[in-house]
Amino acid sequence: MKIPLFGGRRVLPAERRPKLAADERVLAWAPAGEDTVVATNLGLWWDGRRAGWHRIDKAVWDGATLVVTPAVVVTERVGYEVVADGTPVRLTLTDPHHLPHQVRLRVTGSVQQPQHHELPGGGAWIFARRVPGVDGLSWTVRYDHGTDGEDPAVIAATDQLIAAARNDLGDL
Repeated sequence: MKIPLFGGRRVLPAERRPKLAADERVLAWAPAGEDTVVATNLGLWWDGRRAGWHRIDKAVWDGATLVVTPAVVVTERVGYEVVADGTPVRLTLTDPHHLPHQVRLRVTGSVQQPQHHELPGGGAWIFARRVPGVDGLSWTVRYDHGTDGEDPAVIAATDQLIAAARNDLGDL
């Protein structure tokens, strides 16, 4: 693998390139054993699948391993979805180059207006996410551990908080 001088962009070898969408472009990539982890404008590829940036809850880089925690949709409600952390995926990058930086930029850049709120019997994070290829914001709720997201009082309070957040932000 040839690395350009002065930190220029590396070219992803064709045999390591995932099947990209027509409007998808590679931003950074890194080998991870037999696999290649690829960051694009639409999401992060590993193991032959892509997770959209709005579907990644957390990404932590420790200098050798990128730990990605995908979001799992628990339920969809009118105007928002409720998510929980999925199983973290550990990706050991043998030559990370700019990949961890791109992942951080994309994951944090997709989150807008995160706010924690107290709810009956617990709390929740409410935030908007920018979804590549979709106009406006998509609203998301993550209930704190132990908060009953099926309790009618919790759902009613969440509905009100989402409506207020949409109104405050102008639902861009």
